[in-house]
Amino acid sequence: MIYRLLFKSILTKIKPEPAHYLAMFGLNLAYYSALTKINRVKPRETSVVEAMGLKFNGAFGLAAGFDKNARWIKPLRDLGFSHIEIGTVTALPQPGNPRPRLFRLPADRALINRMGFNNDGAEAIATRIKHVRITNPFGLPLIGANIGKSRLVEVEDAADDYRASAKALAPYADYLAVNVSSPNTPGLRSLQSVEALKPILEAVKEEALGKPILVKIAPDLADDDILAVAKLVLKMKLDGVIATNTTISREGLVSAPEVVEAAGAGGLSGAPLHDRSLEVLHLLRPVLQGKATIISVGGIETAEQAQARLDAGATLVQGYTGFVYEGPLWARRINRALK
Repeated sequence: MIYRLLFKSILTKIKPEPAHYLAMFGLNLAYYSALTKINRVKPRETSVVEAMGLKFNGAFGLAAGFDKNARWIKPLRDLGFSHIEIGTVTALPQPGNPRPRLFRLPADRALINRMGFNNDGAEAIATRIKHVRITNPFGLPLIGANIGKSRLVEVEDAADDYRASAKALAPYADYLAVNVSSPNTPGLRSLQSVEALKPILEAVKEEALGKPILVKIAPDLADDDILAVAKLVLKMKLDGVIATNTTISREGLVSAPEVVEAAGAGGLSGAPLHDRSLEVLHLLRPVLQGKATIISVGGIETAEQAQARLDAGATLVQGYTGFVYEGPLWARRINRALK
């Protein structure tokens, strides 16, 4: 209740991207003042989830996009996420798209972003994760590294670009997520075709040091293409699928058309993704048949919604946009409620 009042009265008056960094600055202050320790979830308060040879202290984690540069792993741990997927990380450092590039749709409890994989590059981020692990050998959440194509790299050279990111990050990440589904890097979504995806996955597999590999797909893929990716995952003996990324669709929004139009192009996340993400989960489950992990993400705000994804066949669940609208107690509340 306090956070919602703060969000409505103060944070909504600040542009979304500066508000994000202001909130994380405040979280860092709380962490270094030891205030976040009060919120920390104890192992006995959650159910351990075993997946991909890893043990997760709870099923609910933070989706990629929130901590792009692995700067806030320790304070985010205290907020109760069982795992944190950093990134998206590219082999080359890049500034992303021009600002403004992040927009709120409060009426839909949604965000539109066209960030463009702004990040410090795989080598710098790998060094940062290494440092976090050395200084905190115990008590960290599991860390996934979401990797994408560098903007300056041509689509035909994508496999080598993904290879470079995997090589840098595999020694320090618990799993790798291959992102071929963001709408904000030109040509990226064309890599979701089986023909284009296979050499990328082969390159990542060669550098992964045996770490689990998952593919992150878009909700906008045709059902047949979703099934084709799932079959490829099984054929290549990969570890799972993350479903889904943001959507380019604007169907069913209740926000005023002029507000949506003013936000412009980009990926839509949040509550409007709920139904399609659940549909994709229902498509994947009978194909993967428990032979590969499904991480379900998209439109999850409540413990009930997260539990419904687990009941529908997901092994793990993630969120991001709900964090913006629900506040710092969100992950703790969900993980403590899940069975």
